[in-house]
Amino acid sequence: FWDFLILFFCLPVVIFNEITKKRLLGDLSCRIVPFMEVSSLGVTTFSLCALGIDRFHAATSPQASARPIEQCQSIIAKLAVIWVGSMTLSVPEILLWQMAQDTSPVSGMVTEYCTMKPSSNLPESVYSLVLTYQNARMWWYFGCYFCLPILFTVSCQLVTRRISGTEKKTECRGTKHSQCESHLNCTIIGLTIIYGLCTTPENVCNIVVAYMSPDMSKQTLDLLNLINQFFLFFKCSVTPVLLLCLCRPLGQAFMDCCCCCCEGCSPDTASSEGSADSKLKTEMSSSIFFDKPRESPPPLLALGTPC
Repeated sequence: FWDFLILFFCLPVVIFNEITKKRLLGDLSCRIVPFMEVSSLGVTTFSLCALGIDRFHAATSPQASARPIEQCQSIIAKLAVIWVGSMTLSVPEILLWQMAQDTSPVSGMVTEYCTMKPSSNLPESVYSLVLTYQNARMWWYFGCYFCLPILFTVSCQLVTRRISGTEKKTECRGTKHSQCESHLNCTIIGLTIIYGLCTTPENVCNIVVAYMSPDMSKQTLDLLNLINQFFLFFKCSVTPVLLLCLCRPLGQAFMDCCCCCCEGCSPDTASSEGSADSKLKTEMSSSIFFDKPRESPPPLLALGTPC
């Protein structure tokens, strides 16, 4: 959903600015666009860390095939922590950027652009904090939003594979359960690879600009910033598609929802058959995400699937 917000709001603003050399929404876009982009990196970073912890718990659980189903309230609470934490860490971006104007010496046209310069109207304590953030932004960006998710995911995957290899030697686990765990691990690894590939150019550019910015022209800096933004847009476009392709139950559920929307005007008989088939597929696919017991008492089957 956050990737969709980036593509829906930030992409048109950036394209409009490159075509017209005018800032859409003025100074507001100069502050909101960086805030949303950095928040997107935080959401992805902490989501990958949370998924890594979940896979580690699944591998180290004493009875992995009979783990209790996690309640929706718990999942929503984790998502809220990830979103609120990401947006809180991105608040300095709102105070760091502001809009500036420049006159082209060739055409004489006034162009608007965003510059990383705290406003002098801020309180002294806030102004000093924003300056400190600006000076440490490159290494904070590199450490928190690049190294943390990659190292965390790699460490969790190595520990999980080591534990899984040990368990395979001691006990024979179900083939279906092992395939589910393998699919989920491949999904997390794929998301991490895409994230790493799309954020590497931006971190390299940030380090190069930090040490070579006096020798680089404004046009070069603007071009590097534009390339970094489009790498972020590419990541936001590819991540949902990759998730639907690698995670087969989620992709199947998405296709079922699309088919249900397309067949909304069909007769009642066909809709009832489609709903029954969709319910059966949902019950089968839910076992991929939750480690449900293999054998449940008959009364529990009538309760249906969890949300």
